[in-house]
Amino acid sequence: MFENLTSKIESVFSFFNKSTRLEEKHVDEGLRKIRQALLESDVALSVAKDFVNQVRPKAIGQEVLKSVTPGQFLVKIVFDELVRVLGSSNSDINLNVVPPVKIMMIGLQGSGKTTTSAKVAKYLEKNFKKKIMLVSLDVYRPAAQQQLEILSKQHSLYSLPIVEGQLPTDITQRSLSAASLSGSDVIIFDTAGRTQIDTVMMNELVSLKKIINPVEILLVADSLTGQDAVNIATEFKKAVDLTGVILTRVDGDGKGGAALSMRSVTGCPIKFLGVGEKVEDIEVFYPERIANRILGMGDIVSLVEKVSEDLKKEEIEELEDSLKKGQFTFNDYLKQIRQMKKIGGMGKVLGMIPGISKIKKQLDEADIDENILNQQEAVILSMTPKERENPKIIDGSRKKRIAHGAGTEIALVNKLLKQHKMMTNMMKKMSQGGGRNFGGPDGIPPELFNNLK
Repeated sequence: MFENLTSKIESVFSFFNKSTRLEEKHVDEGLRKIRQALLESDVALSVAKDFVNQVRPKAIGQEVLKSVTPGQFLVKIVFDELVRVLGSSNSDINLNVVPPVKIMMIGLQGSGKTTTSAKVAKYLEKNFKKKIMLVSLDVYRPAAQQQLEILSKQHSLYSLPIVEGQLPTDITQRSLSAASLSGSDVIIFDTAGRTQIDTVMMNELVSLKKIINPVEILLVADSLTGQDAVNIATEFKKAVDLTGVILTRVDGDGKGGAALSMRSVTGCPIKFLGVGEKVEDIEVFYPERIANRILGMGDIVSLVEKVSEDLKKEEIEELEDSLKKGQFTFNDYLKQIRQMKKIGGMGKVLGMIPGISKIKKQLDEADIDENILNQQEAVILSMTPKERENPKIIDGSRKKRIAHGAGTEIALVNKLLKQHKMMTNMMKKMSQGGGRNFGGPDGIPPELFNNLK
């Protein structure tokens, strides 16, 4: 989502790297380019102006440390300001109340409200061990209630049984009674949306709010609508006090302006990001991590969390032992392939790696095929247990058999064997202490970047 903004801001930083001091005329020119990049990314004019006004006095005339360039120094100033604009810290869902915790999900039709309700339910169930009840109050959109019911069954979540002909207020009263009987910790109300904001919808939300008395009122907004998402949030906030926003379709090719403008314009924190269609595709919104992505620093923390999320403790310890011994079998390789597929493929992983934006053009030209992971998995599965543990025994006839079993060419088998050999050699060097520190974001040594904080 932030690719275009990232590339433009990075070009501004490189503009300063030949200077030894942040001169006023250079700073003004750089900030003009940043302001233009923000506006082109659909950031609200007031937010872009305020951003530049906050950065300018912190940059002009500053002496630059000998160990960093002016461009690197400016990275830190812009990073801090981005974090401030995005909300300084993440805002958790308030669960510290007497159960059941009541959450209202609101938004326009088509924003992904029903799917997001299921995503939030699964997130709370998995991370906080809460018993969730999902309730559909959308009696207007055809099959809206059935959609939530199906999602619930597919992902082992509990939804309030549908009673045909009931009004939203009646369904609400029934759900509150049912929650007491079932011992639900959290009730998530999926309210009805419209194609546009209207008086009828707003009046219904106000009425439901009085009955439900929710702890959280979360607006689900489509990030691809850009500045419109911010305008929609402003209108909803006037009618009901929003406690947070969830931006959906963040994995799309939007400009990112909604994320940068939302907190400043509405005063509401962004709580989650919808990053895919699956129920697991939801991320907690961390301002620092998003700022890192925007500045091309990647998001290693989120990547590590995703990788380790579903790994069992025994698997992690087993892999650590293998790495310490400098061993890396095809069974280990297979686990890594499946984990990468679960995360979202090579594209998703590469997007979180620091500095990857600088070689995006080369990556695009390389035309990385996401299907390669499926092909590699098929090749490994065509190997015998002995071959996976000891690839050195794989000769010409074995290669031919493996390729035939995987439905591919011998060339792919050779390529996979070569990659495995390179990774094994790297693991051996790491186990012997041959690794080194490659530095922090944009080439800044980590200790210097920390000192600048």
